[in-house]
Amino acid sequence: MSQGLRVVHAHGDHITVTEPVTGVELLSYVYRAEADWEAPKPYVHPLRTLAGDVVTDYRPNDHRWHKGLSLTASHLSGANLWGGNSYVHGEGYLALPERVGSMRHTGFDEVTADGDRVVIAERLTWHPYDGALWAEEARRVEVHDVDLDSRSWALTWTSAITNRRAEPLLFGSPTTAGREMAGYTGLFWRGPRAFRDGRIIGPDGEGPALMGTQGPWLAVSGEHDGADGHATVVIAHAPENAGGHPAHWFVRNDPFAALAPSWAFFEELELPPGETLTRRYRVVVADGAWERDDIAKYLEERPW
Repeated sequence: MSQGLRVVHAHGDHITVTEPVTGVELLSYVYRAEADWEAPKPYVHPLRTLAGDVVTDYRPNDHRWHKGLSLTASHLSGANLWGGNSYVHGEGYLALPERVGSMRHTGFDEVTADGDRVVIAERLTWHPYDGALWAEEARRVEVHDVDLDSRSWALTWTSAITNRRAEPLLFGSPTTAGREMAGYTGLFWRGPRAFRDGRIIGPDGEGPALMGTQGPWLAVSGEHDGADGHATVVIAHAPENAGGHPAHWFVRNDPFAALAPSWAFFEELELPPGETLTRRYRVVVADGAWERDDIAKYLEERPW
């Protein structure tokens, strides 16, 4: 187990976490505001393996608002906190800037490194285009389980979103709006271009047919450009996520690699005024092409 993870905070911009033995910057958590049309929100990019290989993409030319690993809300009570064009049933994706909102950083409650664990605890506010306060979020990003033997490390992402409107917040997706099998919303990972056609692995199957299915975890494995070898990214649900409104997986390996445990794939999720929606996920970043048994064993040996 690695010790002494290092944190550097460039105030007002980003936080980096570095593993001291390899010297690899594992991630950069960026919280500065960016282009309004891209629905400004904090994100993680680059995300790297212990070998130093990048396993996220940033502002790709097909979707400029895709930024590494981030929390999104593609359809939220008529607003778009995802970025870019908005899906309208029967008309497709339209440039509707008046629908595009933001998730704004308001402060940190904790940025600490304690040996083999880093904690970034942040407060955010969610807004539609006109700037009204729709929600407050308490977010906690933790880096842990850095293991030089298995060449892997883990990130736990917890978000608690409280509705501050006087009416319910309705979380949806393009699929709830009428587009088949496009239920993306919630935590979203955009893989690098090299991961196109990468292997999609689930507990009981594999391949693009896992789009829209349910399960405790899902993984994408791909081969790098510019460096020899593969990497595997796994996203796993915390046990408590299954209650109330179970998620369905959004996953692709063509025309790009993406993975998201969607909050509202087929059905809208309603959050009443004053109530809080909490979700927790583990993201495992590993060197090498892990098999199903490797992933299952890893998760079994590291219980929540």
